[in-house]
Amino acid sequence: MKFYIGSGFKNFELVNYYSKILKENGWKHTYNWANNINNDEMIEDLIEYSKLEQKGINDSDVVIILLPAGRGTHIELGMALALNKKIFLCSATKDEFSIENTVNFYQLPNIIKLVGTADENLKEIIKIAK
Repeated sequence: MKFYIGSGFKNFELVNYYSKILKENGWKHTYNWANNINNDEMIEDLIEYSKLEQKGINDSDVVIILLPAGRGTHIELGMALALNKKIFLCSATKDEFSIENTVNFYQLPNIIKLVGTADENLKEIIKIAK
């Protein structure tokens, strides 16, 4: 199974943890943006990263969105929706899905919402995505 993980920069360690566990289970990470975090980025770098992220989403079977999301995360979600990818929204708490915090698109039928620890959510992803 090929996967892409979208999230905010502050979740880069969690992105790497999800990636590690999924790869240990035989999955292939199409692109890990968390490997490119640095403070010396220029516009040219951002353009290149965007292309790699877009290709990573396009090449994936599954898109995993880790909440809370960052600025670009909802663009990644939009691409995944447009491409009819299987999408998992993962949160440690139900707060992200409360009426005060939710996003309309989180309610679409092809989105699977998971609430739990990283290990609990990963177990569900592996089970459901088969």
